[in-house]
Amino acid sequence: MKVIAIEEHFWSRAFADRFSGPRAERSADLMRHLEDYSELRLMDMDAAGIDVQVISHAPPGGQRLETETAVAACRDVNDVAAGIIKVAPDRFAGFATLPQAHPDEAADELQRCVEEHGFKGAMMFGVTNGQFLDETTFWPIYERAAALKVPVYLHPSMPHPTVRDIYYGTYAESHPALLGAAWGFGIETGTLGIRMILSGVFQRYPDLQVILGHLGEGITFQLARIDEALSRPGNATTDFAATFRSNFYITTSGFFSDSALRCCLEEMGTDRILFAVDWPFVANAEGVEWLKAFPTDPEVREKIFAKNAERLLSL
Repeated sequence: MKVIAIEEHFWSRAFADRFSGPRAERSADLMRHLEDYSELRLMDMDAAGIDVQVISHAPPGGQRLETETAVAACRDVNDVAAGIIKVAPDRFAGFATLPQAHPDEAADELQRCVEEHGFKGAMMFGVTNGQFLDETTFWPIYERAAALKVPVYLHPSMPHPTVRDIYYGTYAESHPALLGAAWGFGIETGTLGIRMILSGVFQRYPDLQVILGHLGEGITFQLARIDEALSRPGNATTDFAATFRSNFYITTSGFFSDSALRCCLEEMGTDRILFAVDWPFVANAEGVEWLKAFPTDPEVREKIFAKNAERLLSL
């Protein structure tokens, strides 16, 4: 059975040198895997049975770049990604990194990457210049993505410093994972997903498709309650659940739970769930072996492992 993993990362030191603000410490082994563009990566894919990785630069991304160099930095790192793909074009595809502080230029860079390099969409990260990515400032990117018929993957990022201080306080020091994968990532990105629907961007660009990792960043599990509450009197008209089901895909990245996936299948159906690992932050074999063992029909497993990604990304 073919396996396509779509949230898999690499690292460019030249790109990272242009980030503003602090960066998390990462182990030497993790960095070795992030910076190995072919040998270790392909060996690990082969051992786990992964046929294709859709690669993207590891976080932090375009929202953390110095404003004056962001456009050039993204162009350079996307060319690096294109070079990785050329090493094994049957094994790799790519998501573009965008200069989020410059939405018009970001839209142009997305188009360049799609048309010149064959990239399959873009990956965007977090609050940019104090604004969530649903703000109309960023809509030129979504307009271009819809026109190009490629999705935008909304990747988690660290909470805004004010949110961090108020919500997490000293726990940010004693339990740093709480800010990230344990809770903060999901809250930040799930909030962005909700705001995207409320913003009206899908009414303006109904063909726009958005991807959320980690089985929907919590929205999937709260979908019925969110939809009911937003339909109460006093709320602006919105068909929240229907929009989520028609304009969002979710991935399994870093979230290998049978009960959680069963819920997602019931809420989203079989056509809107994509396989991802979040390599090398999570092990390839762990994700592949989990989904192979998940109790479901072979047709459903085949859709999640590859068919849905082939359709969405034209792979």
